[in-house]
Amino acid sequence: MPSLPRIRRARTRETIVAIPAAPTPPAELSAAGLTWIHLDAPTLGRAQELADRFGWHPLDVEDVLSKRQRPKIDDYAEEGYLFGVLHFPVYDRAVQRLNAGELDVFVGPDYLVTLPAVELLPVTRLFRRCEEDTDYRVQLFSKGSGRLLYEVLDDLFDYCFPILDKIGHKLDALEDDVFEGRSEEVVRDISNVKQEIISYRKIIKPERSTLRLLERHVERFLPEELELYFDDIVDGAERIWDILDNYKEVVEALEDTNESVISHRQNDVLQILTVFSVVLLPLTLITGFFGMNLHFPGYDTAWAFWVVFAAMVVSLV
Repeated sequence: MPSLPRIRRARTRETIVAIPAAPTPPAELSAAGLTWIHLDAPTLGRAQELADRFGWHPLDVEDVLSKRQRPKIDDYAEEGYLFGVLHFPVYDRAVQRLNAGELDVFVGPDYLVTLPAVELLPVTRLFRRCEEDTDYRVQLFSKGSGRLLYEVLDDLFDYCFPILDKIGHKLDALEDDVFEGRSEEVVRDISNVKQEIISYRKIIKPERSTLRLLERHVERFLPEELELYFDDIVDGAERIWDILDNYKEVVEALEDTNESVISHRQNDVLQILTVFSVVLLPLTLITGFFGMNLHFPGYDTAWAFWVVFAAMVVSLV
């Protein structure tokens, strides 16, 4: 049996090698003796470079890289800096849910370093504004790192209220849908809004105590006339918590109301079915009794048919 010819494949000498993209360098601004460094999703190398530059503790670098870090404040008085982990709501379009966006903050006497795990638009916009407007940057940086941190947190908490407004609009729309006869259709929507409120509460609840702790420890980085500024941040967190408490009660009431409406509609259907059952039951009983294969009196006569028919009419009435 002749051997089959082999297919010759030309060997290419060129090899395509995937070159990993270089990590984004941290953006840095300086004015009035203060430096602000901002970097989204820092890598181990970048975080270690910043730690070597400012003398951070190695555990803080681990906390920056950790994806499951709780909100906290660590005060390193001897080293002269403050480390904080804060969470803020971020809408994840992939899963269409609210997730916690982590912000790691290092505050020193002459620097502020913000390292969000995901991009936080208020921080990015404030950094770009300081980058583009030199006068504003000098005016803001001249008040110290504590005041700059306040501006960052103030913009972040202001960004939280539009998310609350969207949840409020959803609750209003759900209330209209419940009473307009679309109860079955809004069950999933109520569940989604309830999940958003629960996620938001999980983010804000540990934040309240953390902000009170931050208010006490950040005083050494603030001038005396600016020490009351962080009270506004704490009040903002408390307002958000109160609104979420109100929304929680509203969505639970809407869920109960929707279940009541569905239950009433099911009762109406059962009432109609009961009427048909009551009407047809005696008729079925009569036809079944006289439909037996037996010779009853009057069997196979016309007058027996009319007697049975009359009995059925009387039972129906």
